[in-house]
Order: sequence, then structure tokens, then C-alpha cells
Amino acid sequence: MYNVTTTTPDMKGISRIDSGSTHGWFVRAYKNGKTYSKLFSDGKWKGSPEALIAARQHRDSLSDRLAKIPTKPRGRRIVFRDSRNTTGVLGVSRSVKHTPIGAVSESYAVTWRPEPGVQKCTSFSINKYGEEKAFKLAVNFRLKKLREIHGGAVARKLKGMLEDKGIAV
Repeated sequence: MYNVTTTTPDMKGISRIDSGSTHGWFVRAYKNGKTYSKLFSDGKWKGSPEALIAARQHRDSLSDRLAKIPTKPRGRRIVFRDSRNTTGVLGVSRSVKHTPIGAVSESYAVTWRPEPGVQKCTSFSINKYGEEKAFKLAVNFRLKKLREIHGGAVARKLKGMLEDKGIAV
């Protein structure tokens, strides 16, 4: 397959496709998560130069139409999985701290983002509550914060995922 995209301003959003029986100029643009695309075939336009002229005209027309569409604000991205997580619940981690006098303090730390650019955290002591109860308190606290920030649907989805993993909440 031969697919060329040049970076000159007159070729922005246009790429060449020469693959099998497909030969032409491909126009592609994006707006609000949607892709707008069209192929200008050399055969239909009586050659590559003519197809390129038509592709550029279409791209310019499409650009004008897309500029008139209001841009939707993007929602916050919600992540449910991370391969580095070891507790099975994203936002809940097991923490071990050593105090200056040599004592060991173990806990489950909970992190959440109430708004973009702001991170909060709290922890539940394993020494105070025990392993199982501290973990359960941390998970339930995380669910509570997700419910406050994103609504019940997100919290229910996470709760369902945890139950599928055998994590009781």
C-alpha cells in the first residue's frame, strides 16, 4: 500500500492512497469526535491532478462547514484500569511508611480528582482497622467520591467491575 501524507499547508488533511485497485486522494477532517472523510478517485476525476484539485476544493468546503459547528466541550476522561495497579481498584493503593523513630505505618491510600488539575488523598490505617476493613473502607470511600464527581452511573460501573473480580464492597 502506498499512502503519502505531506505536511505542506495546501495538503493538510489530504493523503494519497495507491493500494490494489484504489488510487486517489483521501480527505479527512475531525470535529467533536466525528470523522469526516471522502476519497477522490483518479478514475472518476480523469487523473490524479484533477482528483487532487477536487479533493482540495472539498477539503476547503468541509473546513468552512465544520468551522460553523459549535465545538462541544470534552467530558472528563474516566479510567477504570491500569496494569500497574496491585489492589484491583484504581485510586486505591497499599502504602507502607517508616516513621523517624523506626515504626512501620501501613495503610490503604485513596486518591481522587474533584476537578481537573486538583488531586486529593486520604488513607485508612491497616494498624487501626485491620487489612480487610481498611481496604473495604478505602474502596467505599473511593466509590463515594466517584459518585460525587461523576454521578451514580460511573460508581455503579466500577462497583460491578469490582464484584466481577470478587472484591466485596
